[in-house]
Amino acid sequence: MGATFGELLREKRRAAGLSQRQLAERASVDFSYISKLENGRLPAAADETVIRICAILGCPAEEFFTAAKKLPAELGESLVGEPAAIRFLQEASRLQLSQKEWEKMLGELHGLRGGDAREGK
Repeated sequence: MGATFGELLREKRRAAGLSQRQLAERASVDFSYISKLENGRLPAAADETVIRICAILGCPAEEFFTAAKKLPAELGESLVGEPAAIRFLQEASRLQLSQKEWEKMLGELHGLRGGDAREGK
């Protein structure tokens, strides 16, 4: 099983050489908020805070959303009105794909447009 949100936050913060107070100041949150997240007294930060913290720590937000076992709100919003996308994700979930299989599928998606789908190619 992977790290919890708080464990991941502590690990990444320490790897960046930041104290809880330094990270809190840079992320514009209270120091006690970072402490509560790391110690599991709060389950996860709000999406905007996760994204801000990840930018500071130089790590992908996906890691933190995965650790928190939640989807970014923007992802849910983008799926509204896309029944085929929802069916696709439901089927993929039902298949219980491995990380390697998810990565392979991601590569296939990128190939549909001849490049990195995140770049809009």
